[in-house]
Amino acid sequence: MITKNLSYYCSKFENLRRDFKNGGAPHKPILLISLIQAFQNGLYTNSEIKILPELVGLFKSNWQSLVETNHQCLFTLPFYHMSTEPFWQLVPNRGCELWIKSKSPMRSFSNLTTAVQYAKIDEELKKLLLKKEESKILLHVLLDKYFPKANYSATIVPENSYLTDIKTQILKDSKSEYLQRLTQIRNNLDNEGFQEEIFVRGGVFKKEVPKIYNYTCCISGFRVDAGDNISMVDACHIIPFSEGFNDTISNGLSLCPNLHRAFDRGLISINNDFNVIVNKNFSEPFQSTYSIKQFEGKRISLPSMGHHYPSVDSLVYHREKYGF
Repeated sequence: MITKNLSYYCSKFENLRRDFKNGGAPHKPILLISLIQAFQNGLYTNSEIKILPELVGLFKSNWQSLVETNHQCLFTLPFYHMSTEPFWQLVPNRGCELWIKSKSPMRSFSNLTTAVQYAKIDEELKKLLLKKEESKILLHVLLDKYFPKANYSATIVPENSYLTDIKTQILKDSKSEYLQRLTQIRNNLDNEGFQEEIFVRGGVFKKEVPKIYNYTCCISGFRVDAGDNISMVDACHIIPFSEGFNDTISNGLSLCPNLHRAFDRGLISINNDFNVIVNKNFSEPFQSTYSIKQFEGKRISLPSMGHHYPSVDSLVYHREKYGF
């Protein structure tokens, strides 16, 4: 019987199955380096590796720092093809069991996230990744084998420069600056790469909007402290991303789920003085604790910094779209 200890995984990490053209594909090593860092940062604590914006961001940040060949930077490829390694198993969403067995559709990031619920790693590997010294050894193995020129001090506890840059853009860019930036990125990437980019940016938006509203619904005041990486309020786009391609902070509101849905469906909106207005075509059969009409005329809670306030232009767009 095989003993799955540190030596076993060091050997597996040194002998990854990959394409050896053009100096060898770096995708799997970069994903494993990113996974180790994600465990070090507390992003994962169990063996279920879900596709999170932070993991994709680490992958792209490490790619920028370590890869010198002209391979294409795609997260989808190694996450799917890592299943050829004995410690990595893809767990499909219901109805997608046969789909994940077909290789060609998995080049698409949207197909990957639709078909795959998560990847499951060995319990023995998970335990090693949760230990500081053992995870550091595995990280060194990958760097020594695949990126011998790497600066260890810069990669053991890395700053996720890719996510940091996106966060800065979302918090500080104007709408026009952000759209111009996104257009340039779109012109430089193929469709699969752009899907990954949008996924990460959407993930940053979903985290930063509740944060600047102190994790509180700006209309109801609802707030629950549920621990790290758990938010009980949503980041709501005022103008849907599919219409405005705008993830800047001023195109966001922090709303509890029921008010988020009401806003997205045009049942409520916000005027230029930041007061809630209720659509005249909306009616409630009776008043209750959960009544939406109770918030009519209420001024929303606003972020502490004025340049993070909801965009008046975006609010006007929303009201005109739904006939307020």
